[in-house]
Amino acid sequence: MKKIILISLVFVAALARAEVKPNGLFSDHAILQQEMAMPVWGTARDGEKVTVKFQGQEVSTVAKDGRWLVKLKPLKAGGPFILSITGDNAVTFTNVLVGEVWLCSGQSNMGFQLNRAHNAAEAIAAAGDPQLRLFTVPHGAEDSPRGDVEGNWHESTPASASNFSAVAYFFGRDLRRALKVPVGLIDSSVGGTPAEAWTSRGALESDPELRKILEQHTENVKSFDAVKAQAQHEKNLAKHKEAVKQAKAKGTPPPKAPTRLADPARASKRPGCLYNAMIAPLQPFALCGAIWYQGEANSGRAEQYQKLFPALIRDWRSGWKQGDFPFLFVQIAPEERMTPEIREAQLLTSQTVPGTAMAVTTDVGNATDIHPKQKEPVGARLALAARAIAYREKIEYSGPVFDSLKVESNRAILSFTHVGSGLIAKGGELRGFTISGADGNSQPANAIIEKDKIIVSSPSVSKPIAVRYGWQNVPDVNLFNGDGLPASPFRTDRK
Repeated sequence: MKKIILISLVFVAALARAEVKPNGLFSDHAILQQEMAMPVWGTARDGEKVTVKFQGQEVSTVAKDGRWLVKLKPLKAGGPFILSITGDNAVTFTNVLVGEVWLCSGQSNMGFQLNRAHNAAEAIAAAGDPQLRLFTVPHGAEDSPRGDVEGNWHESTPASASNFSAVAYFFGRDLRRALKVPVGLIDSSVGGTPAEAWTSRGALESDPELRKILEQHTENVKSFDAVKAQAQHEKNLAKHKEAVKQAKAKGTPPPKAPTRLADPARASKRPGCLYNAMIAPLQPFALCGAIWYQGEANSGRAEQYQKLFPALIRDWRSGWKQGDFPFLFVQIAPEERMTPEIREAQLLTSQTVPGTAMAVTTDVGNATDIHPKQKEPVGARLALAARAIAYREKIEYSGPVFDSLKVESNRAILSFTHVGSGLIAKGGELRGFTISGADGNSQPANAIIEKDKIIVSSPSVSKPIAVRYGWQNVPDVNLFNGDGLPASPFRTDRK
């Protein structure tokens, strides 16, 4: 009897190992990217023949080292279709569409759920769209790349959209309206995370300056003392307990509870860990492009971010092997801790990295909240950028961007790109400009619009050298173009 049971267990284990298992991005309700070769891949028994059938195509391969991959020829938008994968077993997925697929990543402002947005009730009630599909990548952090991802695609309904990324949802909704084809969104985001966590270690190691991030992490791991960290946490808890008592006596809100110092060897901020767990397993799923909302966690290292952010973009493009796919991102909104230098690093990336565009958010920030609730304009501006960059529509997709400075007497004359239908001062006279002379001291300036240029001057500066706009953590600015898109903060004296 024991022998029979043992044989049965071995047989069951063998069957389990033999099963063809596609990557988790292939499920019921999935969306596949149109008009490009579509990789389909997964695991199976070594030597097992795997056949994929979809929309009249049939492609076979043999699993090697437990893995298999085939490529479907470019697909036409439409559906629903059936995707079947057979080997020793058969897997069938139904209600599969073909359309446009976008990866949506970053930190908490990308992860910010639709049910928390300022117009949540209205947006959720209108979220039913079977042609819009949503996939959420589970949070994870790994020191080595994962080969698979768990999850399922869902049709957009009030229930499924409610907990999905608000920025991604509004972006996808607007694309659906403009393109009239199915749209799939993959949300892979984690709050409070720096860009280096989303970048592969190989990419960081390849640059001498970025290698310092890895060296610092190694030092942090070596110097971490769990016993001391616990003792300090207990002291902080005791102080917090007393502070809560005092707040209660005064009738004021209690302070936030202290957090335990994380072991850097296991922290979700460690270099490469989110790339390994939440980006690598998505490759090489065919995409149109990516949208990105991150930078808050790097705001104290803006100069480094000028190298790190472009390196991340190159790294992802290298991993997907689809060329310079569109990479669209959000400039950090005004908030009391967010420096103008981090916005400048993002602006420079949009100007120097091919196939990128930036959505400016100077008008939808919150001085005291890093998570502003106005997400609909953010998604809308990213969708405009996608239509222009990815789909080559002849539309204006950016607010005014500083181009050049010319000095005439005591006046600084500024020229811009992305003027659109004209420069405008929204809500009154232009605000947010300063001007400086040879001494480098910035003075409040008068600024007026003359056709497609801005004239900046001040009685205090007779010979202007430089102009700045919105150069504060929380700038008070109002320069837009006639298409309703705000200008990015800038300085003409960047060294």
